[in-house]
Amino acid sequence: MPMNAHDIETMIKAALPDAQVEIKDLAGDGDHYAATVVSQAFKGKSRVQQHQMVYAALQGRMGGALHALALTTQAPDN
Repeated sequence: MPMNAHDIETMIKAALPDAQVEIKDLAGDGDHYAATVVSQAFKGKSRVQQHQMVYAALQGRMGGALHALALTTQAPDN
């Protein structure tokens, strides 16, 4: 069963409470999303580490309930 954008956002914010999260459904099928995540927790982390943090927040749903997630991550500018 596909995940909806609200569930993805909720899971990310549960793991990264300060995160600003924007989710876009790329194909309209509930299976292919793009997410932009901005969090202080990413400060000093490599892009790979940032993405790993988001994948960890999704608790193993990548590749199953969530088929594809194009990620853009960054720490806030301030």
